[in-house]
Amino acid sequence: MKKRFVLTLAGILWCVGAQAADTWPQWLGPNRDGTLGAGVAVPESIPAELKSVWRIQIGGGFSSPVVVGQTLVYLDDRLGQETAHCVNSQNGRENWAVPVASTFQDEWGAGTRSTPCIDEDRVYALSCNGEFRCLNLRDGKTIWAKSFEKDFGVKFLGSKANEGTSTRRGNNGSPLLNGDSAYVPVGSTNGAMLVCFNKRNGSMVWHAGTDETAYSSPVLGKLAGKQQLVYLSAEALMGLEPGTGEILWRVPLRTNAKRHAATPLIFEDSVIVNSHTFGVIRFAIEQKEGKFSARQEWANRQLAINLATPVIVGNHLYSQGPAKDFICADLLAGKQNWSQPGFGKEYTATMVFGKNLLSITDDGQLVLIEPNPAKYVERSRTQICGKNWNFPAYADGKLYIRDNRELACYDLMGK
Repeated sequence: MKKRFVLTLAGILWCVGAQAADTWPQWLGPNRDGTLGAGVAVPESIPAELKSVWRIQIGGGFSSPVVVGQTLVYLDDRLGQETAHCVNSQNGRENWAVPVASTFQDEWGAGTRSTPCIDEDRVYALSCNGEFRCLNLRDGKTIWAKSFEKDFGVKFLGSKANEGTSTRRGNNGSPLLNGDSAYVPVGSTNGAMLVCFNKRNGSMVWHAGTDETAYSSPVLGKLAGKQQLVYLSAEALMGLEPGTGEILWRVPLRTNAKRHAATPLIFEDSVIVNSHTFGVIRFAIEQKEGKFSARQEWANRQLAINLATPVIVGNHLYSQGPAKDFICADLLAGKQNWSQPGFGKEYTATMVFGKNLLSITDDGQLVLIEPNPAKYVERSRTQICGKNWNFPAYADGKLYIRDNRELACYDLMGK
């Protein structure tokens, strides 16, 4: 009977993950670009006062919640351990909690910084110090595990490191699941910058690159007619062949302290990246006689977006700006259209929310914005949580948001 229950549960979860667009299973949502799935219902306005459906006390961390069906997973600092939690998304009741590694803490706080991924009947989670776990979604038991230090020789140094790579500030890059593959930024300079594991048994399919990793996450997209794995390491932007790890093209990009944080954006046949040092750059990816190259189309150093990953609507980019502001930029010309002050300090999490943008500032304000390239149009603003550098999750009309004290659920559709 128990075996039959497990198989049934796995089948239900597979159907949810494979068919339903109304989920938030990974970093930056179902499309890994801050947009909702097709046909997901959203409200046209948000009331000035929001009441939570439920809220629970949690530990610190910068990891974001992920949601599939009635299952929500989050990571936090709990009694000196970075811990994975599985709760019921409808009422917040905990199903299980499993420690995955000892807690890392620096002057910015304690707790996990990488966002987990729900895939079929499993959860994939990465700790700050490089412990990667594949957990059973039903009970949290480890199915397979990898250690960056034991398996790849990557020592986590913390404050002893001289530069801001993942060996100093923690492994922030979130794993990417596609097909039978799990792509993970490992950061070994001995040929395992990125590693592709078989997601089912943990065997290594390929390893590639000699760069250190920073805090960016890999993405998949079609560029110049070919599906590519795009990654921003601590030293370069590159495209890789997803099946073999062959580096198809590479552009050196260095920043102060090597702290690339934002996830690359794919726009038509180009890749857009941002940092506090080089601003925003658009690279056109081209193919000639089977060989790929990246050509810089434009660079705007004034758009020094530090931590936030922008979103794209039409031909325009929207994001937290470099001066406690919110900005809009033209992706074709590389020019800033407008800037609006009054947005936190360094970070605003923004998602494309139907016809609008939904943003949560690092001082806990929820802002509904019209993506208007001509001017800033604010629909509503309300205080929703405490200080945070976390990205929310949205599924089934509910917004799930955390800070360093609480995880809360808000029903925005009023169901």
